[in-house]
Amino acid sequence: MFLNVDKHNQAKMAIKDDSGYSLTYGDVCRTIREFDDLKLPRSVIFCLCENCAGSLIGYMAFENNRQVPLLLSASLDEGLRMNLESMYTPSYYWAPEKKAEGIGGEKIYSACGYVLLKTRYEPYPLNEKLSMLLTTSGSTGSPKLVRHKYGNLEANAENVAKVFSWSTEEIGICDLPMNYTMGLNVINSHLVVGASVLMIKANLMDPEFWEFIKENKGTSFCGVPFSYEVMRRVGFDQMDLPDLYTLAEGGGKLTDKMFTWIASYCKNSGKRFCATFGTSETSARMAFLDPSLALEKIGSMGKAIPNGELFLLDEVENEDGTVTGELGYRGPNVTMGYAVCRDDLMKDDEFCGEYHTGDIAKRDQDGFYFIIGRKGRFLKLFGLRVSLDETERILKTWQPTADFVCTGDDKRMNIFTTDEGLKEEVISFISSKTNLHHSAFRVFVIDKIPRNDYGKVKFAELEKISG
Repeated sequence: MFLNVDKHNQAKMAIKDDSGYSLTYGDVCRTIREFDDLKLPRSVIFCLCENCAGSLIGYMAFENNRQVPLLLSASLDEGLRMNLESMYTPSYYWAPEKKAEGIGGEKIYSACGYVLLKTRYEPYPLNEKLSMLLTTSGSTGSPKLVRHKYGNLEANAENVAKVFSWSTEEIGICDLPMNYTMGLNVINSHLVVGASVLMIKANLMDPEFWEFIKENKGTSFCGVPFSYEVMRRVGFDQMDLPDLYTLAEGGGKLTDKMFTWIASYCKNSGKRFCATFGTSETSARMAFLDPSLALEKIGSMGKAIPNGELFLLDEVENEDGTVTGELGYRGPNVTMGYAVCRDDLMKDDEFCGEYHTGDIAKRDQDGFYFIIGRKGRFLKLFGLRVSLDETERILKTWQPTADFVCTGDDKRMNIFTTDEGLKEEVISFISSKTNLHHSAFRVFVIDKIPRNDYGKVKFAELEKISG
């Protein structure tokens, strides 16, 4: 079965959520077989995901039985969902029961608060290698999808489990949305070794979130940079969580200050901090930093995971012995390519095991990699190339309690901040740091930086503000 769930201890807890459901490996296998008995045709199925047992068991059954799930947030705007539906014409929905009436269709099966709905759309030809679809922008309902092939998810789960040294005793905490590649990998890499997974809908700022983890003895947590910013605000380093041993990070680059904070906390409290890096196009993770080196290699993503290879394109050697270039990756977890319409689901493997990330990275003399920016996140102001990512890092280092995001074009950089008191200071500070005239910058004070469910910035909303 998918992720070898039939080979694990069938009496052991596999999934427990904060909605009241708890499933053993035996329960999981039985439900997968019930799905198999439905004899569903090979077709696209829209899975409206929540972090709960019902959502997860459907995804696992579809992967096992060779349907092709598109994982979407259950909270996705209805208009955006309908647009995706019109483009990809799913034959079925797997959705929370509370959403069934709004979706419509014939009820075929239900389990753990979820229901399978048959739509009016007939199945259509799909590439035989195609196993799963993820959106490139989960909160905006982007029609651009990442096409996974059979073996991608399993390979990444096994290699990540190996590098993290997961055992059957692990109890992984899935706080990131399961329709987000990093959240899905937390699930897969624990289940593939017969460990347990806690599925949590509660927010990081809710006391119930931490109570659920403590009560159920969660051992490993993975967050994105925004997760750690929230955790610092709520006093995570003062919490009593005796069973929590591993803290991992992915989904973006931490500031050096935040990286140092969490790595130091782990060292001083007998835990371990594992920095990682990955993308949807690589089925989640492609790099891992050994926790023993966290404070020695601050800001690094480490080296490639087992059976993977990192490399740089268009390498430039620097005076300090480091090398920079666009980050590339080869490995069995590299997906097939993209789809922007239904017909693209018949396409063959276009990446062929190699993915160019679009991230600009540095490799130091010891072979460790560091992300330093995005190819598209540079402006040319007064003829000088300026990194938006680096500007944000400078601002956050200067004022760590404020939130900053930078956008713009080659005429002007727009700086968004949540701190009204800094409005007059920001331009003079960043002008002095970059040696650029103050006219190159404009500051916007907003109540809150708009972010999606994964903590990533909604740049389209910021563009509306800046005009």
